[in-house]
Amino acid sequence: MTTINIGMPTPPTPSAPPVPVPVRRRPTRQLRVGSVPVGGGAPISVQTMTTTLTADVDATLQQIAEVTTAGCDIVRVAVPTQDDANALPKIAARSPIPVIADIHFQPRYVFAALDAGCAAVRVNPGNIKKFDDRVGDIAKAAAAAGVPIRIGVNAGSLDARLLAKYGAATPEALVESALWECSLFEEHGFTDLKIAVKHHDPLTVIAANRLLAKRCDYPLHLGVTEAGPAFQGAIKSAVAFGILLAEGIGDTIRVSLSADPVEQVKAGNHILASLGLRPRALEIVSCPGCGRLQVGIHKLAAQVEAAFTGFPHPLRIAVMGCVVNGPGESREADLGVSCGNGKGQIYRHGHVIKTVPESRIVDTLLAEALKLAESTDGQAGAGERA
Repeated sequence: MTTINIGMPTPPTPSAPPVPVPVRRRPTRQLRVGSVPVGGGAPISVQTMTTTLTADVDATLQQIAEVTTAGCDIVRVAVPTQDDANALPKIAARSPIPVIADIHFQPRYVFAALDAGCAAVRVNPGNIKKFDDRVGDIAKAAAAAGVPIRIGVNAGSLDARLLAKYGAATPEALVESALWECSLFEEHGFTDLKIAVKHHDPLTVIAANRLLAKRCDYPLHLGVTEAGPAFQGAIKSAVAFGILLAEGIGDTIRVSLSADPVEQVKAGNHILASLGLRPRALEIVSCPGCGRLQVGIHKLAAQVEAAFTGFPHPLRIAVMGCVVNGPGESREADLGVSCGNGKGQIYRHGHVIKTVPESRIVDTLLAEALKLAESTDGQAGAGERA
């Protein structure tokens, strides 16, 4: 029989699965916020801001301790009053992580923060009266203290001159404001600067940071400001950060949520880990649920999450509800359970080690996790798979 070629393509030769390509970071100059390097290839740092009255030293330090435990690298404190400025020396000296003083309206608090030993100072030029006239003094004092300055431009407090020029807080307006203020510092020979341009709209944040990345080599701090309540804000931040970080843009991040700062830090760490930009901590992989389920997967996943709250070792745990994806996901995890018929098959590093009643699944996973944590392979665990 004659074979007729009808133009169908030749099937490709099977090959190994593609290996994820590491994100190629945008090259920037590097500065140091206390002990934390920023930019220049340094790991991306997670920031948050305290919600306490800064003048309440004990409450502020307690919250700083909580966010540090959650994985925060740098913390910012508000300095709207003289009482807050007076508290800075004690906070800066006792904080386990570098402290940035957040300054609005009053330039004199910039100098107070530098004298207090803060690791950096954030200034918002749009709402500091006659800020341009004070740049020389601020640059001289910051240089003498060896402290970097973050130029923080927010859509809600954009310089009135630029609002009039552009008609709105457009990406171009935000970028022009930031670069203009940088140029004023540059005139005084001060370039130890970091830039943040923030907006509540993720697309504006993306566009503005792309413009900045093309026009300067300063490190960039990413933030979607006024992002909203926890669920909405985390999604908006993940969208903006995910796109920018995948393009190599961004050196520090803050997930701004109307929620406890600890939740902001957790969200930031999860975003970085999802992109392979930070080692994974504990990760729970669980299915969304469907008509095949023979177990209350939502309740079970919540129970597992609660049982492992604060678990310090980097494990991936799969909680699966049926035989379609359950065995496969469980085999890929450090620990896993595939449920059905009132029972759960427990997997450890890809192998079924036991079958237990549904009522014992959570306790069994926790016991096996503790065993893994004590062993050499448990220490490597999810880190090798991340």
